[in-house]
Amino acid sequence: MADKRKGMLLKSLDFVDLQISRFESFVLAIGVMMMAINTVIAVISRFVFNDAMVVTAELNQMFIVLVTFAGISYAARQGRHIRMSAIYDALPTSYRKVLMIIMAFSTAIIMFALCFFSIQYNMSIYENGRMLITLGIPAYFMYLWVPIGFFVTGIQYSLTVVTNFREKDVYLSTNVIDGYYDINTDIEV
Repeated sequence: MADKRKGMLLKSLDFVDLQISRFESFVLAIGVMMMAINTVIAVISRFVFNDAMVVTAELNQMFIVLVTFAGISYAARQGRHIRMSAIYDALPTSYRKVLMIIMAFSTAIIMFALCFFSIQYNMSIYENGRMLITLGIPAYFMYLWVPIGFFVTGIQYSLTVVTNFREKDVYLSTNVIDGYYDINTDIEV
């Protein structure tokens, strides 16, 4: 009975991970496309019509926040965050696994704390009534992605901890195994 519950819990975590992955991919794709379209419109407006559209700067600022904070979770999922790993790489696998669990758990806690602080910051922006001047929308709307990004990244690192507990190998993320892969660099003369 306990094994069945454990299996259902792990399947639920895998389902959550899949849904988060889909969400990240969608948000990143839309954000990057909208930023590109907005930038092209700004360039055309400036150089073809000799009229700079002020609204494009605020829109790109919104898209940069969106892509950045959706991207931190995506990078965590892909195991692509910058690592200083000289000591880590020199350790035996069992120690690396323990260290990876500690690092992922610590990072998850930090991400959840940053989520909490970013919610507080966003609430202060809301209470102050700050507005984006050219778009005429509340400034807190632009920063909604900050706590969402931190929260989803915290979930991603939490899932990495779970993956490292349930799998034999050391995982950098839920589906990226730690290790270096040799690339054939032979030069033929």
